[in-house]
Amino acid sequence: MGAKKKNGRPVATRTYDPERTRQDIIAVATTEFAEKGLSGARIDRIAARTKTSKRGIYYYFGSKEKLYISVLEEAYRNIRSIESRLELDHLPPEDALRTLVGFTFDYENANPQFIRLVMNENIHYGKYLARSSAIQKLNVTAIDSVRRVLERGARDGVFRAGIDPVDLHMSISALCFFNVANRYTFSRIFKRDMESPAALAARRATIIDTVLAAVRR
Repeated sequence: MGAKKKNGRPVATRTYDPERTRQDIIAVATTEFAEKGLSGARIDRIAARTKTSKRGIYYYFGSKEKLYISVLEEAYRNIRSIESRLELDHLPPEDALRTLVGFTFDYENANPQFIRLVMNENIHYGKYLARSSAIQKLNVTAIDSVRRVLERGARDGVFRAGIDPVDLHMSISALCFFNVANRYTFSRIFKRDMESPAALAARRATIIDTVLAAVRR
């Protein structure tokens, strides 16, 4: 349809885009839940920062808890989507693992909200995450990717055989996660700047070397 006219002049009309509205709500809600947690987050604050209303948010998501689950799903979908584009299968096993660990470190350092969401969900014992079949499926692909790298490395004789891909994934996550989750307490206790480019580069290299040393023959 063409633009409406008023006094002979075209007037801009607003296009209804439900998917964009939904994504805008999730983006604002991500910050709210990351900063306040599930119990502290408020739907009215989310509505005030978006181009919708509380009623509109409930229309799209049904409840505060369902919005929170959608935020978790989007957070995991983002990291897994980028991770899937690393093309690890086309790299030699050691380079593939080095790329994966470096990506995990860089992503988590650049997205502290993801770390806060995961920490908040652990406070709830993962009960809301457990309600999402989407998150379960997303993380299966991450483990399959690690498994393929390990299997190729074992066949090439550069990695030990029999390494559990879930266990390795957990080790990579733990090392990279700590650098964000404990940054401020660790910095103050040990009087060490953990946010400078030099400190981040050194820590990134240490984590990559640690993971590779753990899997080599």
